[in-house]
Amino acid sequence: MNRIPVSGRVEYFRYIKGEYVVAFDDKSSSRNERTEIGIDQGRFKVLFKQIAGFVARRIVCPLQVGDSVRVGERFGMIKFGSRVDVLMPLTTEIRVGMNQRTRAGETVLGVVPE
Repeated sequence: MNRIPVSGRVEYFRYIKGEYVVAFDDKSSSRNERTEIGIDQGRFKVLFKQIAGFVARRIVCPLQVGDSVRVGERFGMIKFGSRVDVLMPLTTEIRVGMNQRTRAGETVLGVVPE
């Protein structure tokens, strides 16, 4: 199950049919099947991608442009697991380390200063 990284309104949604490179490969975020979701928080915007992998070949995402979302809400899944990339503003204070395990809806990835 995937979770919303920041509260706001969905202002961008795009589904891209692609390949199925293993998810840990750097190229998977630009070559694999994926959805890209952009949220406008009010002060900043966040883009995140659900990326299908070699085994995980089915993305479920019911979000639509205009939907209001809240941080931590469940919003979809990648069948058999895979990868979600979160692109945050450059000013974000990152709160996790490389290869750190995170828990959906609990781990704070970063904080955008006022």
